[in-house]
Amino acid sequence: MKKKSSFLVFIKAQASAFIGGLVDYSIMIICTEIIHIHYTISIVISGFIGAIVNFSINRKWTYRADKLEVKGQLLKFVVVVVGSVFLKSAGTYLFTNWLRIDYKISRIMTDILVSLGFNYTLQTYWVFKKGEALK
Repeated sequence: MKKKSSFLVFIKAQASAFIGGLVDYSIMIICTEIIHIHYTISIVISGFIGAIVNFSINRKWTYRADKLEVKGQLLKFVVVVVGSVFLKSAGTYLFTNWLRIDYKISRIMTDILVSLGFNYTLQTYWVFKKGEALK
């Protein structure tokens, strides 16, 4: 991957993560504050919904991998999402309960760490690695 190309993929991936994250975060707030579901469960619910948005954007726009078979990508993506949702829920819980930080702030802190350290790496080099953006 060329430097310019990899930087563009990184920026696109972050934009996609931000859009999916807004959906995810909004649904978490609705589930927790309005429906009164515990925030760790709300993160699980919202995480899978946000992941659908993120997968769709990444497949078509970020990695231009929409010409490749979706089945393998989707299976790998589900593995990443399960890990991501677990890390986000556990991280938010730890920041909230150990450091006494409001769950809304803890979630943002955790999302940044998980998005950059886990999601981006696995999506770029495993889930969508054969996309045109990576040639």
